[in-house]
Amino acid sequence: MGIAIKNPAEIEAMRRVGRVVHQTLTACAAAARPGISTADLDQLALDTWSKAGAEGLFKNYPTYEPGKGFPGNTCISVNDEVVHGIPGSRVLKDGDVVSIDCGLRMGGWCGDSAITVAVGTPNTEAEKLIRVAYETLALAISLIRPGRRWSDIAKPMQQHVESNGFSCVREFVGHGIGRRMHEEPKVPNFFSRELERFGDFYLRAGMTLAVEPMVIVGKPDVVVLEDGWTVLSKDSTLAAHVEHTIAVSANGCSILTDGS
Repeated sequence: MGIAIKNPAEIEAMRRVGRVVHQTLTACAAAARPGISTADLDQLALDTWSKAGAEGLFKNYPTYEPGKGFPGNTCISVNDEVVHGIPGSRVLKDGDVVSIDCGLRMGGWCGDSAITVAVGTPNTEAEKLIRVAYETLALAISLIRPGRRWSDIAKPMQQHVESNGFSCVREFVGHGIGRRMHEEPKVPNFFSRELERFGDFYLRAGMTLAVEPMVIVGKPDVVVLEDGWTVLSKDSTLAAHVEHTIAVSANGCSILTDGS
């Protein structure tokens, strides 16, 4: 499958960019209050990582030609938007659920992470959704260790989401990461026979993975808007997206985008 194995020095380089990713998302989370626009959050993110000497990975992706590809510096998805929301004039309101996805490169290495936060005072359903999304990511991290198959992690991730009455998105998955934002392997958040037969892999020390559960309150089906990017839950129910870049270590794993 061509999965790149990183040495300790390379993993530390990824941790350095991961700290900037964490710093950026922390700033955005603090600023995500009623009355701020998603464009303002996007600009805050750009200003934060630029001061630290990093460059964004999303603007103009995948062509990286000016004016082509994704138009934002970050992906900011609100309420029923699952992923790839385009920052703009939308003003956040009390009770909104906002997912912010940030990918950066620094020193030739990439880091990718996403958070979901509630704006103001969320309702009970939104609180539970956000909690379950983070629990699912934490569950995956707790299970990662060399020699384990990814399907043995994806299955309990799905079970945790569904046992709470929610759904796992199937059209989008996590990925390997390193010198490029998207490397092998594909890292799903759910179990399927296709994964078991064709896409499963054994974890090895030195693998670096972006693990990113996407959870919907209703059914797992999604649709893409005419802008070609914004992914919404088909039944218009709330969605959450959380993500960390993780390095598999000799005895488990290390989170590279938690600010440590």
